[in-house]
Order: sequence, then C-alpha cells, then structure tokens
Amino acid sequence: MWTREIFGTDVYHLVSAFIIYSMLGWLVESIYMSLCNRKLTNRGFAKSPFCPIYGFGAVIGYLVLRPLQTDLILLYLTGAVMATAFEFMVGKLMLRLFGEVWWDYNDKPCNYKGIVCLESTIAWGFYAVFIIVFLHSRVMMFIDRWSFSMGSRICTLILVIVTIDYVIQLMNALHIDMNTNMKEKRDKLVDRYHEFKARWY
Repeated sequence: MWTREIFGTDVYHLVSAFIIYSMLGWLVESIYMSLCNRKLTNRGFAKSPFCPIYGFGAVIGYLVLRPLQTDLILLYLTGAVMATAFEFMVGKLMLRLFGEVWWDYNDKPCNYKGIVCLESTIAWGFYAVFIIVFLHSRVMMFIDRWSFSMGSRICTLILVIVTIDYVIQLMNALHIDMNTNMKEKRDKLVDRYHEFKARWY
C-alpha cells in the first residue's frame, strides 16, 4: 500500500505530508487564535494537535496546483479559489453533521454566511504559493530523512492515535455516552442518524 503511486507520488510520502501539514496547520491556527483571544486556544476538533482540513487541503492542493508553480499569478488565483471552495464545502458539511461551523467569519467584511470571507481567500492564495514554491520540497526532504520502515511505523502510530481521539470526540459531539448499554447506544445512533438525514433533505 505504502509504495503505490498516486499522481506520481507514492502513498507513503502523501500520508506523511498529510500528517505534517495537519499538525502545522493546527500549530499556526492555534498560535494565531491564542494571540487573538489572549489565552491558549486549541483550534483542533479533538485533543491531539491535528487539523486534517489543512492536511487534505495542502496535499490535494499540491497535487492539483503543482503544474502551475512556474506561473505565480495563476497559482495564487487558482489556489485562492480552490481553498475557498474547499473551506465552503467543509463548512456546509459541518452544518449538516453538527448543526454548526467551528469558525465564524460573520465579523469579517465581504463574508458569505460566516463560512468564507475575502480576507481568508486572499490569505489562501498566499498559502498556496508558499506551499507549492517553498514549503513542500522541504517537507519532502524532512520525510526522506527517516528510513521507510521507521517512517511508515510513525505514520501508522500517529494515524491510530488521531483516529481514536477523533472517534471519542465525535461520540462526545453526538452525545453518545460510552457507559450506556447497547440498546441505548443504538437508539441514540438511530436518533442522530435521523437528525443527520433531516439536515440533508
């Protein structure tokens, strides 16, 4: 599995980059929000220092935008539009799943339903240029410092920990008590399913 290639890059490097970008995204956003709030703020959904939206966004963005790396203006514009569309889709999905979005741009000028705003769109363009032109090659160099066997073990361990963390937090978000009996759990899951389904229709 690790050696299978997707768009010219093997799964091992893609997964490793996803993990690194998810952790870097969490770090940058948590520092920024901590400064804004003047207190330590965890911007992740779960307890672990991991924001998968940044991992997915960076990796998918790299795969799609890589051919544009020699045209900085086109790279900037395409990256800004793609990232904004991605942020909007994730926001709408969160509204369907949880009834709320975990960020709020309502106080920003030129925002749409508090999910996307012009300020973020401008920033996404610069992030795209920074990642494609400067950061990604260094991320790959960092990944290659580790042996394949060691790196794949670390990736597996991190993904297992993050998955467990996210499952627990998701159950908490859906108000599923681990101590309730199976029938109550099933009934709550059914109720949540109907609530979820109702949001889509």
